[in-house]
Amino acid sequence: MYKFVLYVLVLPLCVFAIDSIDINRIFKKGKQRQARVFYILFIFAMSYLIVNFISDFVGVMN
Repeated sequence: MYKFVLYVLVLPLCVFAIDSIDINRIFKKGKQRQARVFYILFIFAMSYLIVNFISDFVGVMN
């Protein structure tokens, strides 16, 4: 249950942080759909890594 709460807290934080990156400049012209898919997958991957890091870190401290 606590991981779900962490996901709810970390996901918007990742969106806020990654929103400053101009993803469309990195991709080729006309590839906006692929850029959006990458953006979404990158946000979920970062959220997963951060939540697991926090979970492991708190688990070590107990």
